[in-house]
Amino acid sequence: MQATTLSAALSGPSVSFGRQTRPNRPNVTAMAGHGRFFVGGNWKCNGTTESVAKLVKDLNAGSVPSEVDVVIAPTFMHLETVKQTLTNTSYKLSAQNCWTGKGGAFTGEISAEMIKDMDIPWVILGHSERRSLCGETEEVVGTKIRYALEQGLKVIACIGETLEERESGEMFNVLDKQLIPIQNAVDDWSNVVIAYEPVWAIGTGVVATPEQADEAHAFVRKWLEEHIGQANAANLRILYGGSVNDGNCVELSKKPNVDGFLVGGASLNGETFVTICNAPKNAAQTA
Repeated sequence: MQATTLSAALSGPSVSFGRQTRPNRPNVTAMAGHGRFFVGGNWKCNGTTESVAKLVKDLNAGSVPSEVDVVIAPTFMHLETVKQTLTNTSYKLSAQNCWTGKGGAFTGEISAEMIKDMDIPWVILGHSERRSLCGETEEVVGTKIRYALEQGLKVIACIGETLEERESGEMFNVLDKQLIPIQNAVDDWSNVVIAYEPVWAIGTGVVATPEQADEAHAFVRKWLEEHIGQANAANLRILYGGSVNDGNCVELSKKPNVDGFLVGGASLNGETFVTICNAPKNAAQTA
């Protein structure tokens, strides 16, 4: 499906995608972040032995700017293979999920200790697909984040609203509700990035406009300034995820509050993913 903006894909008097309002909250303005640009690649439940070998080959051949942090998250089945064959040191590895606590009689689960033992530095937690398909609540996500950090992992913590929540003007309230357990779980914010992924844009080909993405990121940044302090908020990377591809990444990367991307489907193509990793450099060249 060709990527389109949300406003172009949906129309009608009942649909509003302008500035969201939140009770008792003024116009959202926040200081832009100044952390290193960060690109994550979430392979989700995809990959065969053959396709993963091809993808790793293309990633190894790619050139990624040294000032961009890049983390890729294969399936658990492929993590060890990718670890052994990914020779390009520009990339770090991530797991896609972990259990709420220490391992044990939890069939099908993966513990943070196992991930750490494999020398995998990152884990994705709170992704909307885990929330909606597996019933993970804000409290479960917060528990997972705290335990993963306690075991020495770094966390990509995901938040985002559904289309219904955005249309009803509840976007900021939803993000507020999702951010509170994350705040309560984190002591050292240098080991965390936050990925804002509007659920209506994940894997749909519908992309938030750069302005919509920046507005949501500005709200998150302002929320963080108020709850964890300006210094932590400025250093914390806020990623955009939702049908990011090689055609829209440059414009998205130009927005002051977009500190990177969490890429889904486009991360399964090595050349495309490398292009996305080069978005800040290409944006600077076209400025």
